[in-house]
Amino acid sequence: MLGDLGMAEFARQHEDFLISQVLPAHPRRRHAELIRRSGAFFALAITSAPQKRSPTHAVVRLKRSIELLSSRTVALAHANQALSDEITQRKAAEHTLLQNEQRYASLLKHSDLLQDQLRNMSRQLLSAQEVERRRISRELHDVIAQTLSNINIRLAVLKKDSSQDALTLDRNVARTQRMVIKAVEIVHRFARELRPAVLDDLGLVPALTAFVGPLAKRAGFLVKITVCKRAELLSTEQRTVFFRVAQEALNNIARHADASRVELSMSSASGYITLQVHDNGRTFDVPRYMLASRGKRLGLLGMRERLEMLGGTFEVVSKVGHGTTVTGRMPIRGPDATLMTRRTRTQVTKP
Repeated sequence: MLGDLGMAEFARQHEDFLISQVLPAHPRRRHAELIRRSGAFFALAITSAPQKRSPTHAVVRLKRSIELLSSRTVALAHANQALSDEITQRKAAEHTLLQNEQRYASLLKHSDLLQDQLRNMSRQLLSAQEVERRRISRELHDVIAQTLSNINIRLAVLKKDSSQDALTLDRNVARTQRMVIKAVEIVHRFARELRPAVLDDLGLVPALTAFVGPLAKRAGFLVKITVCKRAELLSTEQRTVFFRVAQEALNNIARHADASRVELSMSSASGYITLQVHDNGRTFDVPRYMLASRGKRLGLLGMRERLEMLGGTFEVVSKVGHGTTVTGRMPIRGPDATLMTRRTRTQVTKP
């Protein structure tokens, strides 16, 4: 075979087979040993082949050629492995780059969505402020101003008509006093709606109780309130957020749910305090409602924003047969609290 191929061709084939077939099938730590053994095999094949008697210097040259061939094989094997490693690294870098591009595209899309939601919410807030201002303006003009005008007229009549008997005078004075009381009650109601003084003076639980009682009476549902003691240890900002969330949730129930029972609870666990408002009334499609562009969803968005501003979370679950549950959670500090139960039961016949 050596005579047919020639030594150079035989060496080339031997080298190609070693690089392409032998070395890739073994771990890199064995390459040096395999190359050494392959060189020994090549030398044995050359020396055992039938040939004419050669001078001594030819044998020396043959050995040197074998050494050079082995060295070149090692260098080529290392270069081939380095090239393979570089290709693998480049593929990994390309894959990582593609993943980063997809991630950045997703983040950009999410950022655009949040910006759209922020713009929509800003417009809705401005619109809600104008609606609330118009309502307060109408109330002040139609109720307070009219009541005060009537009081002024009656006082003028009382001043001019001094000839009235004592009984008639007492009746007119009593009527005027009732008008004054009515005007004062309306002013107090406005003040409570803007910010209840009891929240700052007495705390969260009395404020919730004072708000829930009249609302339950007007809407015609029974309310059970269960509040943990830690609720009274919250900061002013935290108490305000929980009160506003409960206020909005209860107002929504009174306006839309047609519920007969409502449960309001506050509990603490694992460093968090949780507010839940559950009713047994009508349900709704929460995802569709949150994505709607109508101003009605502003209440839910407002609750969520208030909680998230203080590191909290907000969730609404509404299922047919199970009612609707609004849940707000905020991180707090302090000892574990035990539960105390307050019940507000108002028996009202629904219209």
